[in-house]
Amino acid sequence: MPGLFEALAKMPKREPKKFFITVQGEEHEVTLEKKLWAQHHGEENLILRDGEIVVKPTPKPKTQYSILTKSSNGYFFQDDDIHWPNKIGKGGVTWQIERE
Repeated sequence: MPGLFEALAKMPKREPKKFFITVQGEEHEVTLEKKLWAQHHGEENLILRDGEIVVKPTPKPKTQYSILTKSSNGYFFQDDDIHWPNKIGKGGVTWQIERE
């Protein structure tokens, strides 16, 4: 096995592995830890803010719900139970959608 060690010594040195993630359609070179963090959160959930890669803020839920309000013409309920409307007339209540 003559020459084995000389051949190994002449081999080119390996460069460190580079890691890339895609944020907003652009590829960015990152460290292994940042790549694993991006995989954990999902690359589609990342944005660039002030040159830093961060997770998108979660949207605030916009809830809608109906409430009973007095109106000029509305429902009258038996024993104030909303499941038993008796009649419709002046001074009753109606369902109105309220948004947060």
